Amino acid sequence: MKTHLLNTVLIVTLLFGSFTLYGQEQSESKTNNYVVMTTKIPQLSPIILTAEALKKEDGPAFGRFIVIICGKNSGELTYKDKMYPFIRKAEKADVEIVACGFSLNKFKVDTTKLPKAIRTVENGILYNFQLQKQGYKSISL
Repeated sequence: MKTHLLNTVLIVTLLFGSFTLYGQEQSESKTNNYVVMTTKIPQLSPIILTAEALKKEDGPAFGRFIVIICGKNSGELTYKDKMYPFIRKAEKADVEIVACGFSLNKFKVDTTKLPKAIRTVENGILYNFQLQKQGYKSISL
């Protein structure tokens, strides 16, 4: 009888303890971070619109929103007339635009011509995976 009672108490304690831990994990991860990888500059428009909608939907839980530009079209990042409207919209929406250094090197893009608002990472694909490991929600277009 004592063993049965002890087992019941132990099971109840473990159950409630695990619920408490689960609840703590949920409350600590209130920030929603996003990363989008794309190869096409014109996709910045719908991506930024999405960021704006998520920012409104998430409210205070909205964290970072990063767009990584990779591939052969990354050279278009140096076209200031094309990029500045995107950059202004991105800044208003708290969207960070990041260029893949591997792509810039491969396609011989003059990085001195990149707008200052665009940060470069060594390898965009690796950076995307690193962000996913940190819990970022990710999509590639």
